[in-house]
Amino acid sequence: MPAEPGVVSGLPRVLLRSEGLALLAIALVLYGSYGGSWWLFLILLAAPDIGLLGLLWSKPVGAVTYNFTHTYIPPALLLILGWVTGTAVAVSIGLIWFAHIGMDRALGLGLNYPDGSGRTHLSGRRPRRPTGREEAAWNV
Repeated sequence: MPAEPGVVSGLPRVLLRSEGLALLAIALVLYGSYGGSWWLFLILLAAPDIGLLGLLWSKPVGAVTYNFTHTYIPPALLLILGWVTGTAVAVSIGLIWFAHIGMDRALGLGLNYPDGSGRTHLSGRRPRRPTGREEAAWNV
């Protein structure tokens, strides 16, 4: 079955997910080498998902805020800033952020399209969950 337009499929999708796994592994190795606290790592690993709070406003805003916290530019800037200024916590947070993005990509979670469909660049539309009214229609 061909993928939806704008959704990567086949070997490119496997490669993108493999790159996510590689990013996760590199971030873990660098974090361990840097000597960061593993408690901090565990506590902050899910922090980039704060971008999901944009969904409380609307699906398009949620897509933008999620994508902002799941692209490489913000953690890269934070990591560089921390490295240049010698701020260990910035380096740690940047590596944790990269690990989160790598983990998500390895799991097939991609950047969201703002159309509210739940479609990402790595997966198609999510199946719609039935509401109580649809289920009741079958029980008539």
